[in-house]
Parts: sequence; structure tokens; C-alpha cells
Amino acid sequence: QVQLVESGGGLVQAGGSLRLSCAASGGTFRSYAMGWFRQAPGKEREFVAGLGWNGAMTSYADSVKGRFTISRDNTKNTVYLRMNSLKPEDTAVYYCAAAAALSIVVRGTTDYWGQGTQVTVSS
Repeated sequence: QVQLVESGGGLVQAGGSLRLSCAASGGTFRSYAMGWFRQAPGKEREFVAGLGWNGAMTSYADSVKGRFTISRDNTKNTVYLRMNSLKPEDTAVYYCAAAAALSIVVRGTTDYWGQGTQVTVSS
């Protein structure tokens, strides 16, 4: 099993930045593709960004392209999501996910999820 713990969420003004972290344990971190999803109140969970096991392939939702950057540090078993130029519509609980392949992460069918970290963007 893989355990994922998100951190770094908080309250930020529109136009500001945050960096989310996802610490993984209980598995071979470098073998997993990783990703971030978010869910706003009353809305469905949506894909935000994904990263392949070797960091070579990335995938982003159109709504965050050019503003968010996903990265990983396999020596620290950690995945990051740098969020710049934040907008009120980015407000959501952000979840970390892990799967055997990036395509699985993007589809949201992974079996491994963190408990989420709240991001609130004020206008």
C-alpha cells in the first residue's frame, strides 16, 4: 500500500502563489506516476496535473496551464504543485494521487489518494 499526505494549503489573495507538497510512504515512490486533483464545494473532482514516474512526462488541465507546475523529488519521496497567479476559482480541496502509470492518474482511477489540503483564494 501507498500512503500519501498533502500539505502546504492555506489562504492566499488572488494573484498570489502557493506550493503544495505530497509526501509518499509505504511503497516504491520512484515507480509511481503522481498527480494532483481538486474538488470545490458542490462540484466533481477534477484533474489538475500529473507527472510520470521518471518526471519526463507531464499533463495539465487547460485551466491551470501556464500557472501551475508539477514536479517530484524522488530522493525525498515528495511531489510538489507550484501554483502561481491564483484565482478565486482555484479554491478547492487539493488531493494527491499515485498510480502505476500517468494515464491512470489522469483518468482519476488510481487506488491511492491523500486526504487533501484546502486551498482558498480570496478576491
